[in-house]
Amino acid sequence: MTTPSTLVSSATPAVTVATSMYNAAATLPVAIESVLGQSLRDFEFLLLDDGSTDASLTIARAYAARDSRIRVIAMPRQGLVRSLNQLFAEARAPLVARFDADDICMAPRFEQQVAFLADHPDHGLVGCETIFIDENGVATDAKAKAPLIRPHSHEAFIAQLERGPILCHSAVMVRRDLVRAAGGYRESYVHAEDYDLWLRLSEQTRMTNLPEPLLAYRVSAGQVSSRHMVAQARNAAIAWLAHLARLRGAGDPTAGMTTLPDIARLDALFGPGSAAYVRRRMIERLLFSPDHLANEAWPVLLGYTADIGPDPALWPQLRPQLWRVALRLLRAGHPLRAAQAAMALLRHGA
Repeated sequence: MTTPSTLVSSATPAVTVATSMYNAAATLPVAIESVLGQSLRDFEFLLLDDGSTDASLTIARAYAARDSRIRVIAMPRQGLVRSLNQLFAEARAPLVARFDADDICMAPRFEQQVAFLADHPDHGLVGCETIFIDENGVATDAKAKAPLIRPHSHEAFIAQLERGPILCHSAVMVRRDLVRAAGGYRESYVHAEDYDLWLRLSEQTRMTNLPEPLLAYRVSAGQVSSRHMVAQARNAAIAWLAHLARLRGAGDPTAGMTTLPDIARLDALFGPGSAAYVRRRMIERLLFSPDHLANEAWPVLLGYTADIGPDPALWPQLRPQLWRVALRLLRAGHPLRAAQAAMALLRHGA
């Protein structure tokens, strides 16, 4: 642990570090230490505890007692979206650095991102490259088979905007007032709330990533992106449809919604072919997740098979892909689903 500090961020600090934590006691100390070890010292560090039932709040308060730049906010469980919006509402600095309680910041991260935004006033957001660590903090090759290539210019960012990868949420530094003006994170897009926000911000400002790996991102089986992969894929695809509607000047059909509509309602909201688009994007994301396909996403798989059935031109490209899905279902211990998938493929001419 760091020694007691009398450092006080200025009346208006350069950066607000915004961290929402929930039962993060196992990783929180090293995460906090990585922030306190930043080469840029002028920041406030907001640690919002979202109703943790472990020692997270105790750990955060112990650090706050030692470093006056840390402010702890204790809340009953409210979920990530509301927690993030509260952090942005309470941020005093013009720049907000998002940071998750299970990741690690490299020492020059804040300094380099602040310098970039100072030199590029037309950019409202900058991320960075990352390395990956496992649950024990050891560097991992988890992404080696499909390495992430994030955009390093605004033009590349826009080119990759639909399918990504574009940003690591925990590695983003953004101008606070842009997020506030955009309405913050939207709860209806839960599990894809960050992607929805990036799309809306891309309509207002320029965005990019620094090429240097300035964050260690922790990969674990239980993280949100794994547990909620189906909802994340669905909501991200709907976010893209809403983005296109805004660009056309048609308005956002999901504005003001507390929950997103069922896939069956999307054609009525966004136009013909919208439901098929969302199903296709979901299956592309879930191709290698047979457990999800056999359960929560099973109706989506059947719908996707039916979507492409009337178009024989698609079968040469998609037939091998979908038969491999059936084989993955079988190997993953879902023989009935594998048989049902095979029957659906045969019924639609595959």
